[in-house]
Amino acid sequence: MTLQQLRAVCEIAANDFNASRAALAIHASQPAVSKMLATLESELGAEIFIRARGRIAGLTEFGAKVLTLAKRM
Repeated sequence: MTLQQLRAVCEIAANDFNASRAALAIHASQPAVSKMLATLESELGAEIFIRARGRIAGLTEFGAKVLTLAKRM
């Protein structure tokens, strides 16, 4: 887990679950942000975001806890 991954989680939530806008905010490409999230979810062993038709639709219950901790960091 890296701070960059946690920052990506915060930015996605702050940008209405839009990974492209979050990528712009952290000066990364959208595929890089998607890879960060996939790696983080793999490391944690749980999904952070709810996905619908290939898009991020919201936070899971676990994701809400991760977001709270990420904001504190």
